Amino acid sequence: MRNDVAEGLASPGTRARTGDVTGTSGSFEELFLRHYGRIVSVLYRLLGDWGRAEDLASEAFLKLYRRPLPERPEGNVPGWLYRTAMNLGIDALRSAARRRRYEQAAADAASLRSRRGEDAYGEALRAERRQRVRTALADLDPSQAQLLVLRASGHSYKEVANALAISPGSVGTLLVRAEAAFEERYRELYGCEEGL
Repeated sequence: MRNDVAEGLASPGTRARTGDVTGTSGSFEELFLRHYGRIVSVLYRLLGDWGRAEDLASEAFLKLYRRPLPERPEGNVPGWLYRTAMNLGIDALRSAARRRRYEQAAADAASLRSRRGEDAYGEALRAERRQRVRTALADLDPSQAQLLVLRASGHSYKEVANALAISPGSVGTLLVRAEAAFEERYRELYGCEEGL
């Protein structure tokens, strides 16, 4: 693979364009052949995946190859390549860790749903209940509905007071009244349900 990439990146038509990227009289192909194996080895130690290490090493060389001549790193080109490759490797580790966390959270949620006997019927019941709550909220005074929604969204009394331009000391009283009005309207519309 190394020779294929080197030949593809340093074909005769591109050597003149790429010029001297090593800071010495060597060509891009020589730089590639001299450092590719070591960069792959360093990335392999970091990632534990030889194929991914080769991909990232190739990507580091491609970044160097695509840089316009005035923007090329001066002096220590191998050092630039190692830093670039290590940054790519660290980014790959972070990405893999995020993916594992997301996958674990999804697996945990699926496991929890299956333990609860979660199914389409249960989801339909929850959707219907959400719709009923929205209908009852729509029938309330707008300030009471806003108060209930903000508090249910996790806002503190101070945040609710600021959002609704009311005194922080009155939030508790207004909240109790809004909850009572909601419960009364909900029961008028749907009767008494468990948990309400």
